[in-house]
Amino acid sequence: MEKKILILGGSGYIGTVLINEILKKRIKVINIDNHLFGDDIHNKDYIKDRDENYEFINSNISEIEKFDKKLDGVSDVVILAAIVGDPLSKKYPELTVKTNEECIINCLNYLNKKDINRVIFVSTCSNYGLIKDNEIADESFALNPLSIYSKSKVNIENYIQSKKNFYNFSPVILRFATAFGLSPRMRFDLTVNEFSIDLLFKKTLEVYDAETWRPYFHTKDFANAILQIIDIDKMLLKNEVFNVGVDENNATKNDILRIIGNFVDISKVKILAKGKDKRNYKVSFKKINQLLKLNDVMSIKDGVSEISNEFKLGKFDNYIDFKHLYGNYTIKS
Repeated sequence: MEKKILILGGSGYIGTVLINEILKKRIKVINIDNHLFGDDIHNKDYIKDRDENYEFINSNISEIEKFDKKLDGVSDVVILAAIVGDPLSKKYPELTVKTNEECIINCLNYLNKKDINRVIFVSTCSNYGLIKDNEIADESFALNPLSIYSKSKVNIENYIQSKKNFYNFSPVILRFATAFGLSPRMRFDLTVNEFSIDLLFKKTLEVYDAETWRPYFHTKDFANAILQIIDIDKMLLKNEVFNVGVDENNATKNDILRIIGNFVDISKVKILAKGKDKRNYKVSFKKINQLLKLNDVMSIKDGVSEISNEFKLGKFDNYIDFKHLYGNYTIKS
């Protein structure tokens, strides 16, 4: 079966990177996205929309059945569509449940009627919530979602697992580490990127809970992982769950600040006490690294370096005046 990939929610931070990597391989790709944050952010130039192998459908994924004929021949599906992140889900709780749960369940049930090899559901390592400093979470570790966002992801994970003998396609769940690095649809509301850009602009940076842990992974490495998974026989990965990242990119906020200090003055950092975010988790990525070739991944230092280089070239000169263009802050009305 010739590959034809459907991306649900492909116009965002990771999706734009993924689609461009797919197109480099001359694989057909369809992107269904409703440009949730406005067309000025989801600019069509972010993706090679003149590529003959690319088709963009401007629609809410809840209307997926309208495009039934266009989706004939789709071999693999990647579900990125979501209200992403704790701050945004807290701001739009009802929309988060509708988008992240109801719409996804509707899509899964529709896709089960199609002749599809595999459906990749992108979840999050944030599902682990709060764990002890001496513990490290592998895929069997108890989930402890602390936000509306992560609860919605856990609910869909549970739904998929409950239907695993019902689906005709092979479902795979990927729990992504926190993303960093460059993207055509750039975000500076993510820890590594935010710390880097604020300090490059010599802004005072307030950092809460500086010794809390998170795993981090570069946008291109996420795309590479997904493409490798798509190339693996669907039955080998059916109903599998993977943490996606690398062990060496588990880091505290202080670790990130020390790395940024190699590129820019960090004297304007203010380390503050407890914030509202209780999450703290280190994650094991042994399982996925035994499966995939993730040898040349981007380190946090590599990510900071590329942001610094783009900054010096004037790529982000409009960040201060047009900050809303660089993050998931407000959904269009």
